[in-house]
Amino acid sequence: MSGPSDYQPSNPALQWIERRLPILGLMHSSFVAYPTPRNLNYWWTFGAILSFMLGMQILTGVILAMHYTPHADLAFKSVELIVRDVNYGWLLRNMHACGASMFFFAVYVHMLRGLYYGSYKEPREVLWILGVIIYLLMMATGFMGYVLPWGQMSFWGATVITNLFSAIPYFGESIVTLLWGGYSVGNPTLNRFFSLHYLLPFLIAGVVVLHVWALHVAGQNNPEGVEPKSEKDTVPFTPHATIKDMFGVACFLLLYAWFIFYMPNYLGDADNYIPANPGVTPPHIVPEWYYLPFYAILRSIPNKLAGVIGMFSAIIILCFLPWLDAAKTRSSKYRPLAKQFFWIFVAVCILLGYLGAQPPEGIYVIAGRVLTVCYFAYFLIVLPLLSRIETPRPVPNSISEAILAKGGKAVASVAIALVAAGALFLGSLQDARANEGSDKPPGNKWSFAGPFGKFDRGALQRGLRVYKEVCASCHGLSYIAFRNLAEAGGPSYSVAQVAAFASDYKIKDGPNDAGDMFERPGRPADYFPSPFPNEQAARAANGGAAPPDLSLITKARSYGRGFPWFIFDFFTQYQEQGPDYVSAVLQGFEEKVPEGVTIPEGSYYNKYFPGHAIKMPKPLSDGQVTYDDGSPATVAQYSKDVTTFLMWTAEPHMEARKRLGFQVFVFLIIFAGLMYFTKKKVWADSH
Repeated sequence: MSGPSDYQPSNPALQWIERRLPILGLMHSSFVAYPTPRNLNYWWTFGAILSFMLGMQILTGVILAMHYTPHADLAFKSVELIVRDVNYGWLLRNMHACGASMFFFAVYVHMLRGLYYGSYKEPREVLWILGVIIYLLMMATGFMGYVLPWGQMSFWGATVITNLFSAIPYFGESIVTLLWGGYSVGNPTLNRFFSLHYLLPFLIAGVVVLHVWALHVAGQNNPEGVEPKSEKDTVPFTPHATIKDMFGVACFLLLYAWFIFYMPNYLGDADNYIPANPGVTPPHIVPEWYYLPFYAILRSIPNKLAGVIGMFSAIIILCFLPWLDAAKTRSSKYRPLAKQFFWIFVAVCILLGYLGAQPPEGIYVIAGRVLTVCYFAYFLIVLPLLSRIETPRPVPNSISEAILAKGGKAVASVAIALVAAGALFLGSLQDARANEGSDKPPGNKWSFAGPFGKFDRGALQRGLRVYKEVCASCHGLSYIAFRNLAEAGGPSYSVAQVAAFASDYKIKDGPNDAGDMFERPGRPADYFPSPFPNEQAARAANGGAAPPDLSLITKARSYGRGFPWFIFDFFTQYQEQGPDYVSAVLQGFEEKVPEGVTIPEGSYYNKYFPGHAIKMPKPLSDGQVTYDDGSPATVAQYSKDVTTFLMWTAEPHMEARKRLGFQVFVFLIIFAGLMYFTKKKVWADSH
């Protein structure tokens, strides 16, 4: 453990500061000379990864907060304007949104490592409890952050989760009203969540300081579970642990960058690209993946209050782990039965996550109840029982006597198994979020797919023409300005062409000096005007159904591709379910309704639309739009072109994102390689 430091800086100015505020000596004793067990494996690197991710989340969050508007009418639009108009706003948003998932992934690995190696046992009980407190604060922060985009899943997720507090006797309704700031989720709720989401990360950072302090007082645990007995058992934290952590962080950043630059929407929900609508409930209200095991526990218990107690108990029980497991041997490496039950517990958690993504019906509810019992039985029955009946294998007398390389292949195989299980879990999540009641759209080859994909400029220009001549009569593009048509990565029009294009539109402006509104020709700075003055007018003109804005339609629609495609999609970076769906719906109209299918009057049959009944009549027909470049004037070509254009409206910076991603990947690979060989050299004499 670290104690008073004898470090003295050589610089006179630093010496003056050190005599009055020995901050340099504290840092030297804690992060340079601090004795670290020499047998720590890469699972211990996740502590450094979590520190890095916390810093990234705070930094990106503060910058995003400068541009975000916490108002129910403006929040969704402000997020989109951050992505579209703020310099590298798309990068900040992706880093923050994907960073939340990476943060939770790292904390779950960190917690499971502590569970496997007994890092909660004496004298590290306070260290473990502080870690559980950090986890609870993370869950609260993540939930509040998920609400801020104010999309459909954000709004309804907030409604469902906050309603859980109403199950508390006597005070429940008052707590819910306090959280909401009224009698339903609305603008006061959003303001409260924004304030708390901004505050809690700094509180987390404070508890992390206590966590590190407790770590340096008690000393680090290690894979053997024995305390260091001599200098042969330890190495200085810097450079040994520092360089090893830097290599681990570099490898983790490769995974992080994979999501930021190539799969930013893989872990999200398509419904969150639809503005919050209190009148339309999503078919499946599913939280983020890192909450799903606890969500499954909540739903598996029929009584609301008991479900809430069970959900929170599943986390709080971790605080009592040091006393539930009374075994003298710390590491499961020397406890054969404990090791087997540990991996069964991991499987139970993954399966609970799978069930949390499924509809609460039938076999899913029964399986959830069985696994909930298994979850609590591990802590309340298995661990106390094993501490009494299990005979562990002999533990080494000291770290220096342990065979450090032993078990490396087993750990690698377990890691591979966990990755495969995680892929299965994420795939199940995609299936749960699929559009129900419709045929799966056929896959297409899109020019913009893959890590090096780019928009086809001809297709973008043709798609714009189809939109203007066909779609614009009913659908708006409220997030696209005419000037965007001349920006890099778009349809590649000149500034003069954009000005001429904009002048064809009439824009309502004013008031003028007389106080009257007037119409004027469009300018490049104007946004595409809506075809209707308000939603009521849109519904009245379309049989009661409001045509959606098309700016984000390719990201707001999705479908599940099922096993094994979701595994391939992760590695091939296939994210084009939205474009596949839009293109399929445009081509899915059939005049003859199949036998046994009934659709409401005033609706049209579409085999790819959920429920097959759509209010929109068939929009496209062969020969409807004439192309100047001689491309086929067919429905298939129109559909592909307008979908490509709509993909650009949803992701105008996609090409810049992928180009920067390639550069970042090259840098990270080189950096990771340098860190690896530096680590080998630093550790050469320590083994």
